[in-house]
Amino acid sequence: MNTGTAVSLPKVVLDTNIIISGIGFGGKPRKILDHILEEKFSGVISLILLAELEDVINKKFPELKDDLKLINKQIHKKFKMVRPEKSLRVVSDDADNRVLEAAVEGNCHYIVTGDKELLELGQFEEIKIVAPAEFLRLVKLT
Repeated sequence: MNTGTAVSLPKVVLDTNIIISGIGFGGKPRKILDHILEEKFSGVISLILLAELEDVINKKFPELKDDLKLINKQIHKKFKMVRPEKSLRVVSDDADNRVLEAAVEGNCHYIVTGDKELLELGQFEEIKIVAPAEFLRLVKLT
């Protein structure tokens, strides 16, 4: 049984595009979600990112609404919820800045995203910003 005290797991923020891909389309994003649910590493999310996830699913992927209820429950159980206190303006898209804020507040090691502007950053402070395949390679869970 994992009590969460003995081993410090790598912490990761999943951009909402990765969560949606994992829920709706499978592949590497689904594998990453599954690894978080299995507690192979720690997922970090903020209330703003969770609200964005719900908004995007409701507007663009209504067929995933039933899956959203289940994943929302799992996120509340398995992800660490952070409330960023510092507002960042690093990239042009405000939604992407919210991802950076959650990662900083959660002391994350990684941000996993499909967003081009974030991927072009490559790193912010000590946080590596990577695509799903690169993340799985780095944490050796391909």
